[in-house]
Amino acid sequence: MTGRLPVARAAAWFRDCYGSEPDGGWLAPGRVNLIGEHTDYNDGFVLPFALSRGTLVMAARTGDGLLQMRSRQVRGNGAAAVAGLQPGSVPGWAAYPAGVVWALREAGYPVGGARLVIDSDVPRGAGLSSSAALECSVALALADLYQLGITRPALAAAAQRAENDFAGVPCGIMDQSASLLCEAGHALLLDCRSGETSQIPFDTAAAGLELLVIDTAARHVLADGDYANRRTECEQAAAALGVRALRDVGDLGALDGLADPVLRRRARHVVTENQRVLDTVEVLRAGRLAEAGPLLTASHESLRDDFEISWPEADAAVEAANWAGALGARMIGGGFGGSVIALAPAASCGRIQAAVRGRFVREGFAAPRSLGAVPSAAAHRVG
Repeated sequence: MTGRLPVARAAAWFRDCYGSEPDGGWLAPGRVNLIGEHTDYNDGFVLPFALSRGTLVMAARTGDGLLQMRSRQVRGNGAAAVAGLQPGSVPGWAAYPAGVVWALREAGYPVGGARLVIDSDVPRGAGLSSSAALECSVALALADLYQLGITRPALAAAAQRAENDFAGVPCGIMDQSASLLCEAGHALLLDCRSGETSQIPFDTAAAGLELLVIDTAARHVLADGDYANRRTECEQAAAALGVRALRDVGDLGALDGLADPVLRRRARHVVTENQRVLDTVEVLRAGRLAEAGPLLTASHESLRDDFEISWPEADAAVEAANWAGALGARMIGGGFGGSVIALAPAASCGRIQAAVRGRFVREGFAAPRSLGAVPSAAAHRVG
């Protein structure tokens, strides 16, 4: 058993699908981004950590040049000739693993045929990076099966290219880096420009705290254009300010040079969010975890008001959690649906969950779901 995913069950399913044994199993986790939202593609700072939930792939190398894919979560099988893979050639969920094969081959790695079965307990559309968990489990499997000798940062870059150029989602490098580089008990400080990383201690239990993930049950789809629009707006703001990326804006006063009020708001979020990441790192390194709470709430307010990507269920969850005793709370992910996190004293978590459920009932929202988030290990082989 790996987390909640039984390896033996996946191996048996592989045998049922293909009539042969898998060569092994690989697990890649989803992630929670503690703070640093929409800063990654602006060359900024992010602070994610890996979840105990993840995506498991059982895989076997083949010599027939075919990529065959099965998923326990999604109906429909995927199959494609490896040599014919091109963006747009594989539809739906199968575009993510197929895109990994394509990206590795484009980078010059000799990846051939493979058979895959995929199982996952990362909720889709909840802002917990189910797509990166899928990409990274497949990427690590292929790296081992074909003995590619590729570094994990390079593997993350290939997985990101699969999502950007093959699946058509213009994400930054954070999700794939978190899935492949995080350590248990730590958050990962990632400089998205240089690629430099640092492991930041984040032991909530030792501090008497818990980080709740509240799935608001409002689903988002990043390929629908909203995410891409925000990225374009940030690029426009950087160009208008004459900088390479919004990471390079030194202070808020520089934003007075933006005549467009919408672009000014987008840039203000990025500039202030980068500083919130660095401030959070400072308090975590000092062991003052509770002081991260107000930074989380400030991040949510910025995402709601300046970046304008929050949604009614997220705002209600943040308000209810803070009212019930959370130290701070914010939406996570690309926006327009997904999850909220709340940092709280462990003894208050039951009260917070009840307050959020009650608020959702009064607002007529679908029932939320909650889970505890413990910083866990990066992708690894499990069989």
